[in-house]
Parts: sequence; structure tokens; C-alpha cells
Amino acid sequence: MPSTQTLLYLMAGIVVLFIGIIIAYLILRKKMQSSEYAQIKKLQEGTKASSFSLDIFYQKMYLIFIKTPFLKRYILKVRRRLEILHVDDEYTTRKDAARIIANTLLVVIPLAIVTIAITHTNMLLMSILLIFELFMIDTFIDGRVDKIDNNLLREQLDFFAEIRHAYHEYNMVEEAIYQVSLDDEKSVSKQGEKIYEILIADDPETELEKYYDTAPNSYLKEFAGISYLTKEFGDREDHGTSLYLKNINNITQEMQLEILKRDKLNYVFQSLSLIAIVPVLLLEPLKSWCISNFSFTQKFYLGKGGMIAQILIVLLTVVSYLITRKLKDNGSTSIDTSSENPWQAKVYKRLKMAIDLFIPRVGTRDYKKMQGLLKDAASKQKMEWVYVNRIALSIVTFVVSLILIVSLHNVAIHYVYTEPTTDYNLMGELPEKDLKKAEELTLQDNYFIDKFKGKTGVTQEDIEEEMLRTDYFLEAKEGELEKAAERVLGKLAIVNSETFRWFELLLSMVFALIAYMSPVWLLYFQKKIREMEMEDEVLQFQTIILMLMKLERVNVEMILEWLERYSNIFKEPISRCVNDYEAGGWEALEELKNSVSFIKFIRIVESLQAAVEKIPIIEAFDELDTDRDYYQERRKETNNRLISRKGMIGKVIGFAPMVCLFVGYLIIPLVIIGITSMNDSFSSLG
Repeated sequence: MPSTQTLLYLMAGIVVLFIGIIIAYLILRKKMQSSEYAQIKKLQEGTKASSFSLDIFYQKMYLIFIKTPFLKRYILKVRRRLEILHVDDEYTTRKDAARIIANTLLVVIPLAIVTIAITHTNMLLMSILLIFELFMIDTFIDGRVDKIDNNLLREQLDFFAEIRHAYHEYNMVEEAIYQVSLDDEKSVSKQGEKIYEILIADDPETELEKYYDTAPNSYLKEFAGISYLTKEFGDREDHGTSLYLKNINNITQEMQLEILKRDKLNYVFQSLSLIAIVPVLLLEPLKSWCISNFSFTQKFYLGKGGMIAQILIVLLTVVSYLITRKLKDNGSTSIDTSSENPWQAKVYKRLKMAIDLFIPRVGTRDYKKMQGLLKDAASKQKMEWVYVNRIALSIVTFVVSLILIVSLHNVAIHYVYTEPTTDYNLMGELPEKDLKKAEELTLQDNYFIDKFKGKTGVTQEDIEEEMLRTDYFLEAKEGELEKAAERVLGKLAIVNSETFRWFELLLSMVFALIAYMSPVWLLYFQKKIREMEMEDEVLQFQTIILMLMKLERVNVEMILEWLERYSNIFKEPISRCVNDYEAGGWEALEELKNSVSFIKFIRIVESLQAAVEKIPIIEAFDELDTDRDYYQERRKETNNRLISRKGMIGKVIGFAPMVCLFVGYLIIPLVIIGITSMNDSFSSLG
């Protein structure tokens, strides 16, 4: 109890300190916003830096985070992603990185305090939940960065609208981009400046290829590419309208559809991740409520059965959380920001010979299968890293399984030694007088359990003989000795049976095998999600072809290069086709057609084949122009169906832990144990 009391005081102190910081911040902000302060600030503007500024505060916090061992990993990860959004802007990159980490800590630290407060009596569950909350940090960070990326996408709508007006005025691509990019307050202006620098460079084509590797999203890539082609080959009119402006309008429509798609996904999944997490925080309160109101459930909730149920719900919560996160991913941050030398690479370098024993040999069927799976799932991992993950996960799972099994045995034995020895009461807790008597009886039984613990072949008669030698049963009534010996024998059987057995080692191996396979299953899941998005990517291809087919000097090879640049699902076969194109265009396209099975993509390939030898590109894809409105509506319908399917799967998976908590952890135990207790009571009465 003293340790529990100390922990409660510590948590109370942390909460008070946290509230104090918030109050101080509110007072400081109110002071800053006062008219007197605002007037002084206005007088000092341009001559003296502000005594307090959030920008300066975040710059200082960045320096602290970058020196903190645990937080350094996260701040660098956020940096890599923000550097792409904030082109060559170190100040803004540091500010946003520090703000994201600070906001994440403001969420995670109170959550950790609540977790400790709720589960401090169950160290095993508390440890699992705190480790789980470490994984949640990545989700909070991803959400913050996604928000910045979505804001950039919305800024692009206004940026392209202003480009159209500026192009009407100057009739020069680079001049229009330069004029619109003068607004330094918008993040997209920095992207515009970068594109302008590319267009006026000595070697714009090389600079453009570099920009393709660092552009925040595909729409800026398309805009940069179309702007370059228009500057190089000139603009032309199409049905009385500038082709360049028409292409910008096509890109704008694509962005509008993407923004709507992301908004709908965020709306559908905005609370599912929280719903998936909440059940693990309710485990201990629910257990305490059941035990206090229905004392007959104490054996289940405080024993091995309750601990197994808790572990299963935690595991289900982790799996549901990860799958829900994968489903919610809208591809807005698809750029590879992983470290070039992650821990997997370091482990593989040290244990190369051992790990190579698990990796299939190059050229074998299994190797090609795994390689194909990595490509289909659009995974950025190397084959070696996947197997390092698999081996590490299996070893950790095996060790943790052994620890949990031993812990479960100790939980069962501990319950036998601490359970107040009395008949079940259907409702409520025992009165204090009866509880004290039941605890004394438990201590009495423990004396005899310790005497015979570990001995095999102990009979009820042996226990009765030992009881007669003690002071506990000097004045025992008829039948009391026999009843007590039977009770002790039952407890002794439980204590002696709770030892590590061979099949539990086998069970740990099975769990380790499941963990070894789980990274592969996750890749298959990612592959399925990508297959759901195939039609959306094909419709994007149609928009790209629509923009290119009317430009001067555009050929099939150039279209393939553009499709490769913006492809995700079909990137591998298109890349292979581009590499083989010089050896024979029609043959390379035929190989591309044979390597995919999605019929709508095959139709695009067949049109490209017709444009290689028979007819001009503009005639091969004339239906794209005439049926543009139809394809736009189809794109909207495809997005709606995709979001609907993801939402349905997400709701089933997201609500699974909550359902299991109330049905599997509350209702079923109450019903089964209640019926069993009533039957025992009626049997004793009979």
C-alpha cells in the first residue's frame, strides 16, 4: 500500500504541475493580447525582437528535442517529411517539427498518466499499455504531417487559379509562375519559386528530374512537367482555349477530387482509431466494477482466465489499431522518408550469415514470390530488412510468450493463496466481519498447502492427519475436518498443477511462428488495399494522357515515362516497359499488357499500341476528350465506392475490441459464472 500511495501522490503532483503550466500559459497569452502590450509591441516592431514568441519558443524546443535521445528519433523523422513540404526553409521546418512533437507529447503524456492511474495495480497490463502508447506516437505525428500536406493541397487550388489569371496577363509560363510565387506567406509559393528556378535554369530537364524526386505530391509534378513542355514547345489553342490553361484546369479537377476523397476518409475514420484503443483503458475499471457488484466473478477476473482474456483483448486492440491505420492511409505522404541506415540494416550487417539462412536464394520461386509481394504492396523495405523484422518479431514473441505463461501460472497460484475462503455470494461484497473470517481461513489453508506443496500422491487422509497435529482443529466438529481437508486438497491440486509444461513450450513456438508470418500477412493486406485503388489510378492515367496527347512532339514513349512517374500500383510493369521500349515499342507494350490483369489498364495499353504504328495519339485516345465529363463522374463514383468499402471494413475492425470487451469480458463471464454459482448453491442446498 505505501508504494501505491506514493504513486498516487506522484501522479497528483504531475497533474497539478500540468494544470499549472496551462494556467500560466493562458495568463501569459492574455497579457500578450492586452491593448497595452499590443501598443508597445507595435512601437517596438522592426527595432526589437518580441520577449516571447511561439516561433522562437518552438525553435528553442527543437534544439532541446534534437538533443534528447528518445525524442531525437521522432524529430528527425518529422524533419525528413517536412523538408519536402518546406523547400529549403530551415526555419519553418524546425518550427513545424518542434510544434508537432510538442503537441504529440501534450496528448501522450496525459494519456500515459491516465493509464498509470487506472492500471497501477496490474503491472503487466500497465507495461503493455505504455508500450502500446509508444506506437501511437507515430500515428499522432503522421496525422499532424498529413494536416500540413492537406493544407498545401488546398493552397494549390488558389495557386493554380492565380496562375490562370497571371498567364492571361503575361502570356509567359515562367513569368506567370514568378508573379504568383511572390506571396511568401503560403507554403505553395516556395514550390512555385522552385519550379520557376527550374524553368530558367541552364539545364531545366535535369533540374526537373531532380524535382520529381522531391515534390510533395503528384499534382505539383504534373504542373511542373506541363509548364516545362509548354515553355519548350509553346502553347496552342484547343477549341478556342489555351491548351496550357486547359491542362491546369484538368490538374485542378484532379486535386478537387483528391481533397474530397481525403476529407471523406478523415470523416469516416476520425473516431475509429480512438474506438479501437478505448477498450484497453476500460479493462481495469470494468473488472473492479464486476468484482465489487458480483463477488462470484472474483475467481475469473483475479485468476488466470481473466488475465488471458485481458491479453487477448490487448492483442486484438493492437491488431485492430494497426489495420485501421493502414485503411485510413490516403497516400498523402507516400514519399519514402525512412532512414537510409535503419536498425534492420545494422542488425543484418552484424548477423548476415545467420539471417541469410532464412532468406530464399536469389532466382528461386520463393525469392521471386517475396520480391513480387514487396512490389505489389509498394513496400519501401528491402528483402533483408523484411526477414530481420520477421526473425526479431518471432524471437521477441517467443520470449514474451514464455514470460506471460510463467506469469499466468504465478497469477493462478497467487489467487489460491490470497482468495478469501468462503462460499460464493451472488451479489455485492462480503461484510467486513465475514471477510476477516474468510481471510483467516485462507491463511490456515495456506499453512497446509505449504506443507504438501510439490509432493505428488497426497491424499485427503494425509491432509486430515496433518490437520489433527495442529492447533487449528483441536475442537473441530464432526465433518468439519473432512470438509477442510477436501478444500485444501482442491487448492493443493491447483498449486501443484500450475507448473511449466512441454505443450506450453510448443504453444510459445506456435505464437512465434505466427509472429514470423505476420509481416508477410501485413504485406498481403497492403496488396489487397492497393488492388482496391487500381481503378482510381487508371483514371489518373487517363487524365495524364488527356493532358499530353494534344501537345506538340509528344510520343508513346514520353507518355509511358509520365505514367511511370505518377504510377504506384502499376509502376513495376510500366518501368519494365519503358526500359524495353527501344528494343521494340509494340513488343514492349504487348509484354506490359500480358503482365497485368486489370482490364481497364489493358485498354489503355492497347490504345498505346495502336498509336505506335497505326494512328496518331490524339486519335487513339479521342474518347478521353469527348467523354471527359463521364470519366469525371466515374472517378467520383469510384472514390465513393472505395471510401465505402474501406469504411465498412474499418468499422468492423475498429469496433471488434469494444464488442469483445463487453461480450467476451463482461457478459459471457457474468452469465456462465453466475449460472455455475447458482447450480453449486442449489446442489449444496439439496
